Amino acid sequence: MNDDDYTDRLVSGGAESAEEQVIEAALRPKKLDDFVGQDRVREQLSLVLHSALRRGRTPDHVLLSGGPGLGKTTLAMIIAAELGQPLRISSGPAIERAGDLAAILSTLQEGEVLFLDEIHRMARPAEEMLYMAMEDFRVDVVVGKGPGATAIPLDIAPFTLVGATTRAGMLPGPLRDRFGFVAHMDFYAPAELEVIVRRSARLLDVEITDEGAAEVAGRSRGTPRIANRLLRRVRDYAEVRADGVVTEELAKAALRLYEVDERGLDRLDRAVLGALLRKFGGGPVGLSTLAVSVGEEPETVEVVAEPFLVRQGLLARTPRGRIATPAAWAHLGLTPPPTAPLAGTLFDLDEGADPQQ
Repeated sequence: MNDDDYTDRLVSGGAESAEEQVIEAALRPKKLDDFVGQDRVREQLSLVLHSALRRGRTPDHVLLSGGPGLGKTTLAMIIAAELGQPLRISSGPAIERAGDLAAILSTLQEGEVLFLDEIHRMARPAEEMLYMAMEDFRVDVVVGKGPGATAIPLDIAPFTLVGATTRAGMLPGPLRDRFGFVAHMDFYAPAELEVIVRRSARLLDVEITDEGAAEVAGRSRGTPRIANRLLRRVRDYAEVRADGVVTEELAKAALRLYEVDERGLDRLDRAVLGALLRKFGGGPVGLSTLAVSVGEEPETVEVVAEPFLVRQGLLARTPRGRIATPAAWAHLGLTPPPTAPLAGTLFDLDEGADPQQ
């Protein structure tokens, strides 16, 4: 499963429809001043862009890291808009060969912005070509095969690369070092998400109370993309089963229907916690065993459910396996048995040895 899939599965049931994509694009802010949250990143990025504009130079390459749905693609679009340049969009998985990257780079115009999403998943030959392109604005195109192969140098127009990654640790050092500005995007505070929900409600022509906005924001897992999707589902509920006004009580009823609880846990999150508590007494249990117990792939549990559960303090990863914290028992309203592990005593252990069985 793609790292970004957990935001797609929440309240949408899978891939977005064309209409959903259009709506989501319309909700994106178009300027840095309109971008809510990430204050330090916005200020730093503003200095990088405006300094380059004053000097009449192409800005340094930009690397944006952080979880899915935090606004990396939106910031890439804003960077191009602030520079007054076109934005070329591609992704790491789409660039399978060095020739694919050379084809993109050779058509860039001077000053153009190239956005590579999931840059950590780029093929190694293309990655090595990108080193030279970022540093010297030149690539070597190999013509022919075997002893008769010839490398032809090809100059490319100065451009700004904006790379986005959900796993910065998977980027090779030589690639990371070629970015002049590296920013890590954090999860959003509830107050920031409330601002985003109210702004999106205005754009969608949805009447929402402050309490309703707070309820949606509080269940959005610190992620603007999820906040906007929950808002759209609550809007649907309000239009069909009420008078169209999103109040606190209506938001609670709608999100209860969509199986998103007060802490933002959805069906899969609660299934993982429930299996860990009811079937394995709170753990420790290996990832593969836990995944089988909920009918999912291990990668799905590890990438989709675990990060949020760990962030909420409901689950801990230890060398002996996954264990539930006391907060997990309390959240599901269960009483831990006397043999339940005390997660707090294991937090200082090395998590590098992560059992799969």
